[in-house]
Amino acid sequence: TRVITCDGHLVQHLCCDDGHIIAVHWANYGRRDTTTCSYQRPECEIQNARSSADSLIVCFHSCNGKRSCIIEASNSVFGDPCPGTYKYLEVFNSVNCSSDEGHVIVVLSAEYGRDDSTTCSYKRPPAQLSNTQCSIPTSKVAESCNGRNSCSIKVRNSMFGDPCPGTYKYLEVVYTCESKCLKDPLNDS
Repeated sequence: TRVITCDGHLVQHLCCDDGHIIAVHWANYGRRDTTTCSYQRPECEIQNARSSADSLIVCFHSCNGKRSCIIEASNSVFGDPCPGTYKYLEVFNSVNCSSDEGHVIVVLSAEYGRDDSTTCSYKRPPAQLSNTQCSIPTSKVAESCNGRNSCSIKVRNSMFGDPCPGTYKYLEVVYTCESKCLKDPLNDS
């Protein structure tokens, strides 16, 4: 899940149902582009693209392993990586199945490639981000993760193939956690 919160607001979307916990995979406080959180902002406040080096550490310690958390997108929490710039907090998180609750991963979809120019774009040359129509579906994530409480996958061309040579790619996965004790319809009594 990608959550973006403009400067001075609270991240309130990081919460999970019973049996799930938050796992923050990436976080950035600052500005990576000129369009996010730019509504009615002067041009001088959205030009400087810099990020707080501690963004992931702060979000990881505040949220990982919890069922819910609230973080304020502000200089007082993350420091000020770019004075005079209107900043935002961007968090990529997922829910993990809690093994003591008897839940397992069910992958709904997975794609490898690139379908936008901002995801995983930090310090990448524009030529590596320009092809935004090169995502391909993959079943390898489901094969590796379905039925497990957790899993890790190395994201690389040798695993998924190369749908667009010269483009910097990423893996996008949509999954859910379900009870591993599903009722057998043949023994429904």
